[in-house]
Formats: sequence, structure tokens, C-alpha cells
Amino acid sequence: MVKVAAPRAPGPARVPAIAIAAALGLAAACWAVSAWLMNGMDMGVATRPGPFWFFAAAWVTMMTAMMLPGTAPAVARRAAASGTLRAAALFTGCYLGVWAVTGLAAYALDRPHGAVAAGAVAIAAGCYELTAMKRNFRRRCREEAGSGLAYGLCCLGSGIGLMAVLVALDVMSLLWMAVVAAVACAQKLLPAKAAVDIPLALALIGLGLVLIIAPAHIPGLMAPAMPMRTGM
Repeated sequence: MVKVAAPRAPGPARVPAIAIAAALGLAAACWAVSAWLMNGMDMGVATRPGPFWFFAAAWVTMMTAMMLPGTAPAVARRAAASGTLRAAALFTGCYLGVWAVTGLAAYALDRPHGAVAAGAVAIAAGCYELTAMKRNFRRRCREEAGSGLAYGLCCLGSGIGLMAVLVALDVMSLLWMAVVAAVACAQKLLPAKAAVDIPLALALIGLGLVLIIAPAHIPGLMAPAMPMRTGM
């Protein structure tokens, strides 16, 4: 009888690279799915969350697309420390689970609202960027690589203001999703610098003021006007 050799597990040196590739591949797939799910849903501040099952599916997909790229180094560190892909997958799953649970709050709060409410959220987020709490969470989000749950909570504390802005502006907007994802990813990967962080905070505050004073200048904030029908 010919014996078939069982497939060998990847060597420890290859595990981090495989974990990074898997994380980035999953994030790319979720970006494509998010674009499909959001098609026709972008209504600015008047966006309705829809049925809970749809919102939950869209939210989990969005969080995976937005948060995994910046988390890839932490996943690689976890994979290197454990030497197994299973540990890296568990770390990633717990991390994403934290963001998935925040969808419950997002669903409860995401209701049609005006530009003034969105502006107030943006101003609050900008002020939060300047706090010691934000700096502490951001530092731990860049350095922490223990459990996925602890890492997720640190990154949630770092990115909660940006995520609130996304929900306030339009949670179903692919444009705002990309902007927030880029900023969140940069804050995970790059060290904190006042020359960058302070202008970002001021930009959020400025965005909030524009939302309150001149909301028409913000692209995609209001739902497009329905064309008027003319009688025969």
C-alpha cells in the first residue's frame, strides 16, 4: 500500500508572511464586497441603516476591510511569537469581534439626522484627537500584541472618534469609508507626531464647523434630489 504523506505545516519562518498575506487578502475581498453592498445606499446624513441583518453584514464587512490592513503587523507579531497560523487567526478574530460589537451601538445611533448633528460629532472627534486618552490608546494600539481582545479594545479607544465621524457623515459612503480607513491605518502604523496629529484634529474641527455653517460645501452630505416628473 502506498502511503500518502500528510501536508506539512508551514515552517515558523513563513508563518508571519502567510498571516500578513491572508489578512491583506481578506481585507481586499471585503473592500470589494463593501462596494457591492453599499451600491445605491449612499444618502448622506439621511442614510437609513435598513434591517439589522443587512446592517450587521455590512458593518462586519466594512470593519474587516478598514481595520485589517493596519493590523497586519500586529498579526505578524502574534504569528511569529506563537509560530502557528491558528494563533494568528484567533488573534484576528477576537480583534475584529471588538469592532463587530461596536456595530450594535452604531445601529442604535445611526438614524437620519441633520448637518448640525454631524458637525457636532466631527468637532467632538477633533477635540478627542488632542486628549491624553487618545494618545495613550494610540500608543498601545501600535505596541500591544497580546490577546486580540486587548488589542482590539486599545484600537477601538484610538479610533472611536474617527468611526463616530464616519457614522455621522454617512456610514454607507465608500468615499468617507476610504478616508477614515486611510487615517486609521496611518495612525496604527506611524508614530505619533504633533506636526501631523494637531493639523488632523484641527481639520476635523474645521470639518465640523463647515458642516454646521455651510453643509452644501461637503460632497455627498445630502441625498441627491429626485428628478421632478412633468405631466403629459
